[in-house]
Amino acid sequence: MNDNNAMKKFSTAQFLNFCLGFFGLQFAWQMRIILSGPVTESLGASPFLYGLIWLAGPFTGMVVQPLVGAMSDKTVSPFGRRRPYLLGGAIIAALALWIFPNSGSIANVLQNAAGITLHPLTGLLIAAIMIWVIDACINIAQGPYRALIPDVVPQEQHSLANSYISLAIGLGSVVAAATAPFLKWAFNYQMSIPAQFIMAALAFTLAMIWTCITIKEKSTKRVDAADDNNSKIENVSFWQSLKDFFALSPEVGKICWMQFFTWIGTMCMMIFFTQYAVHTVFGVPDMTSADAVTQQIYNDATLRGTNFSSICFAIFNLVCFLVAIPIGILSAKFGNKKVHIISILSMIAAYLGMGLSHNLYVVAAMMGLAGIGWASICALPFAMLSQFIKKGTEGSVMGIFNIFIAGPQVFVCTLVAWIISKCSFTAADNLVNYHWEYSFYIGALTLLLAAIVAGKVKEISGDK
Repeated sequence: MNDNNAMKKFSTAQFLNFCLGFFGLQFAWQMRIILSGPVTESLGASPFLYGLIWLAGPFTGMVVQPLVGAMSDKTVSPFGRRRPYLLGGAIIAALALWIFPNSGSIANVLQNAAGITLHPLTGLLIAAIMIWVIDACINIAQGPYRALIPDVVPQEQHSLANSYISLAIGLGSVVAAATAPFLKWAFNYQMSIPAQFIMAALAFTLAMIWTCITIKEKSTKRVDAADDNNSKIENVSFWQSLKDFFALSPEVGKICWMQFFTWIGTMCMMIFFTQYAVHTVFGVPDMTSADAVTQQIYNDATLRGTNFSSICFAIFNLVCFLVAIPIGILSAKFGNKKVHIISILSMIAAYLGMGLSHNLYVVAAMMGLAGIGWASICALPFAMLSQFIKKGTEGSVMGIFNIFIAGPQVFVCTLVAWIISKCSFTAADNLVNYHWEYSFYIGALTLLLAAIVAGKVKEISGDK
């Protein structure tokens, strides 16, 4: 490598600036996680249909991130390799974030303008399409953003850089989740769901613009031409890229299996927690087929359940924010995998606690405990993988690695959602409800498998 391409160590201020764009990205994704359930249920989505709509995330992740990652490795532009994808993803996502909560109203406008009667689920169809667009755009930005770390941060600081990303994920999620409950508590003002999505659109766009302005990529030349004549980036097929990915090291396969089980467990909570809060903790029956009068009767409890979910996600991500940097420091001292295993075990304990007790304070405390595991999940697997990445393939590798984050979610969106839909019971007023807490038991089991696989990973630096 040429001396003029040597990377200088990042200061704390530079790390904080570096992760600001991810703050906005996570702000948008957190809003989509918390509020997509209430929006789609009000438009007629059953538990299983809700799970199918959530397939947007894994499918776009499996398709978009590998393609965009490889494209960003090869992109040569006045704006750099990664930045066009960061900004483009944010701008398109902002538009979809505005449309999504207004899908029902848009369907009514279209019906009135056309003068015909549209299908009752037209609004749900529009909402589903917008979720796909939001998730695709988040994936367009996320892969190249992760690839910026090996682009601009020295190897010895990769774990710390990923911990700062974890910090941004925690802080962005806290602000996104806590804003509406705080306004209700402090000023007795209930922020509407459309207003919360507009807030998310602004946060995503403005934060990513700041990142694109302030983070300077080292070179817009292709790395292979400048630095490594022995590793040419060619127009190879996806399957060849996948083969090359697993050829990096036998440990890469173990890390991928670890991610596979981890993200089944993680998404069992992410996808279903708001519905669990509304329907299990607050006892609101399923409103999918309820008439307007019944929905109004349970409107207050639904709103309180949604706000409680936001508070729990705020606690969850506040803990992530607080422990993100300590986890990075501890992993540098004791090794990534040991810290990661302990963090995952804390998440398993939290899941079991939420499955067994539906007390408000217990659930909130368990979400805080789960935040330790989330901080590790957001950082250490990427740090473990980065040890095996060859220079010039960062975007492609991160894109392929995302398959083992996105792919497991298909299992959650289909099989877990189907299991919940089959576990119904008669609730108040002879209405139907579901055992949403079952998702936590499934999640705990898969997280245990992830911890077992993690224990078998051999890090380059050696087990400490």
